[in-house]
Amino acid sequence: MYFFLGLQILLFLVMTLFGGSQNSNVLVFFGAKVNILIQQGQWWRLIMPIFLHSGLMHIAVNSVTLYFIGMQIESLFGHWRFTLIYLLSGIVGNIASFVFNMGISVGASTALFGLFGAFFMLVEAFRQNTAIRAMGQQFALFIVLNLAFDLFNPGIDLAGHVGGLLGGFLVANIVGVPRIRSVSVLRRIITLIILVLASGIFLYMGFTN
Repeated sequence: MYFFLGLQILLFLVMTLFGGSQNSNVLVFFGAKVNILIQQGQWWRLIMPIFLHSGLMHIAVNSVTLYFIGMQIESLFGHWRFTLIYLLSGIVGNIASFVFNMGISVGASTALFGLFGAFFMLVEAFRQNTAIRAMGQQFALFIVLNLAFDLFNPGIDLAGHVGGLLGGFLVANIVGVPRIRSVSVLRRIITLIILVLASGIFLYMGFTN
């Protein structure tokens, strides 16, 4: 978690030196999601937006969220599982944005919503565990309010957020949760197939759009 936090802050400072994090040319240079460039083969633009932010408020809110939510998720899932959830859900969110959002897009929100999705997985898979259920329910209202806010704010990448949320839920099912109870092998395999197929279909849609 600290690595991702430090990386996004470092990139924000570097972009500021290069002309400002709200300068579209700077954002594109550093790897913002630009659909036509992805279609031309610049696949890294499905990854780099996770670490880029536009404006001080953007980086501040996402950094604080990553610190507090990331700390809890990492303590539950462990370091490498947290890393996979964060990165893969961010990529899935950017794939969804690639299909449904034609504008330039940056931000860790796709990956952060993936962490929220991991909480949903905990609640759904371990509903008998009262502590896990209570923890997950605390975030349910927060997620609903965030998505509702997205609907009325044209500057927010709703597709990226929803994609990240679903991606986090799926990846969390695949990697499982240590020290609580193992996720069945069958469930992991089915979830992996769903994730791969859905990602492939959406990538095809994005490249043929």
